[in-house]
Amino acid sequence: MNKFSEILDRLSQYKKKITLRRFPFVSKAGGPISERAGVIKIKNRPNFSGRLSAHTKELFIKSLSYLLKAGIPIIQSLTMIQEQTRSGYLKDIIESLISNVNNGQSLHSGLGRFKNAFGDFIINVVHIGENTGSLPQNLNYLAEELKKRRILKRKIVGSLIYPIFIAIATIGIALFLIIFIFPKILPVLKGLNVPLPLITRILIGLSAFLGYYGFFVLGGLVFLIISIIFILKIPKINLFVSKITPLVPLLGPIMQNYHLTNISRTLGLLLKSGITLIEAMDITAETTPNVVYKKILKEMKENILKGKKISNQFKDYPRFFPILIPQMLAVGETTGNLSGSFLYVAEFYETQVEDMTKTLSNVLEPVLMILMGIIVGSVVISIITPIYGITQHLNVK
Repeated sequence: MNKFSEILDRLSQYKKKITLRRFPFVSKAGGPISERAGVIKIKNRPNFSGRLSAHTKELFIKSLSYLLKAGIPIIQSLTMIQEQTRSGYLKDIIESLISNVNNGQSLHSGLGRFKNAFGDFIINVVHIGENTGSLPQNLNYLAEELKKRRILKRKIVGSLIYPIFIAIATIGIALFLIIFIFPKILPVLKGLNVPLPLITRILIGLSAFLGYYGFFVLGGLVFLIISIIFILKIPKINLFVSKITPLVPLLGPIMQNYHLTNISRTLGLLLKSGITLIEAMDITAETTPNVVYKKILKEMKENILKGKKISNQFKDYPRFFPILIPQMLAVGETTGNLSGSFLYVAEFYETQVEDMTKTLSNVLEPVLMILMGIIVGSVVISIITPIYGITQHLNVK
């Protein structure tokens, strides 16, 4: 009986191993993997957002491209990447991909289970690569595109970090002086029995107000920020804000050129990968976060279906697409190299974004330094002026 029990235990363990290998929706911990809207939840490595960072996706796609180019089979390539990656969520995704490919399914169908993590853009380019036998090349295009997007976004954010830091430091120093330093000096100022300057009286009132209602002010600011975030998600409000964003001085043109760069590069890469123009317009519209450009691209797609040229479509929206774009696309239509025209436009506007971010940083830095000096100087002057007045009075006596 003891030997029989041992055999049953071994068969049970073997059955569990087979189940884990064959079915991607069973976790190692024994619990089910829930895949809903691209979100996978595993007891050992939960991920509630269902998303991957741009850098993680870039490394995964670049590594897979290199391994496939080297002639390594796709299952072995995925296994090697899974062993090297540090992202627990990506490990679980790759485990599911390996199981799908083992069962005879395509890579893009496996990626489609995690649409929130990869998006339509990546999934469709992989699909075309599998159908045309150019998967390694398409993956390489994808990796380069993700890298350029990440670098461009980092440049924009980087140009704003220093001005934001200066602004926060200015506000922080001023509040520190008003809330913590000024109340300690206030009894001395009141004991001087001399008329206080207007700026000092204003500062006394502000200090008293923040002392009594500081937490309410902080709570109100937090509530205001959260309210603005939710209000901006209302479709009509979002559409209105997207329309007026290009009109904002300095920052507006940067954001517009940023969107033009991403739209042009996405269309160029999709066309280069073998996707039809209609499909490329549809995918680009879905992957564009700006609702105005999303709406325009969908309208363009409908007009192209009616037989209109794409270069003429861009001419109809001069406020959002400068004249350079339809001119370059007209050349691409004539030469049969529309993808090359889109990629040239993307490089041009990427250079524009880089130049504008440098200009923005150079303009904001001195302005913020002056404002910082004015704010902090005003607080210091409001403290020193009464003391200077009483010392002059003592000298006269």
